[in-house]
Amino acid sequence: MSTSNESVKNIIIVSLVVCLVCSILVATAAVVLKPRQDANKKLEQRKNVLVSGDLIQEGKPFHPSEVGELFSQKIAPFLLDIQEGKRLPKDRMTGNLDPERFDIKKISKDPATSDVIPSKDDIAGIKRKPRYVIAYFVKDGDKIEKIIFPVIGKGLWSTLYGFLAVDKNLETVRGFTIYEHGETPGLGGEVDNIKWKESWKGKIGFNDSGELVLKVIKGKTMPGTQSEIDGLSGATLTTRGVDNMIKFWFGPQGYGPFLTMWKKEGFHE
Repeated sequence: MSTSNESVKNIIIVSLVVCLVCSILVATAAVVLKPRQDANKKLEQRKNVLVSGDLIQEGKPFHPSEVGELFSQKIAPFLLDIQEGKRLPKDRMTGNLDPERFDIKKISKDPATSDVIPSKDDIAGIKRKPRYVIAYFVKDGDKIEKIIFPVIGKGLWSTLYGFLAVDKNLETVRGFTIYEHGETPGLGGEVDNIKWKESWKGKIGFNDSGELVLKVIKGKTMPGTQSEIDGLSGATLTTRGVDNMIKFWFGPQGYGPFLTMWKKEGFHE
């Protein structure tokens, strides 16, 4: 009986020691790898911004130093108060609102930095709207050429995260990318198809009054259409989700107030 008890005791001790050692190894690995993970996350974010701004070709390999240099030369992040429709001073870009640390998922979920969207207005299906976003100017020297806006919307199975770039006159689409989603491969997953995203470039986004005319339709567009994007084959709900996402963010609930103010202020930083 005592021998049996001793065996059970030894098994428990060995199990505890193994668990302790494994926990230490996992914790150590997490600490050691965190700087590399943070660097990779930062690199990926910058690449997505550059792709949406039509500054690098998606899928083409780039050395991290090239991405960093191009980003610092051409991109100027700014903090946008969505509700007020205005840029905030650079001294507000600290803490969680620092461009290097900004996480739109966390900002959107935190009641301190986001608001519930009334169901009648929530055509993007995201439930909560961040009060602030990091948007980006694309610059040539001191001159602003384009503005890159983050967009979020519900597809069929997942939330889509992307960027849409427009020219400084707020007329023409200059780039579009979806960098994160969980849609069905080969169907809604085609939101990540490079050729489809390329088809957005050069489309007329807004009319002379500043109203959004860009739309993603079901099926194929007619030849010569200037403001319509082909729908995704076999993915009606994802297509509708992308269209609603664009309508939401470039309407009165999203960037509409900023777009109005930007036209009044003139095209300067």
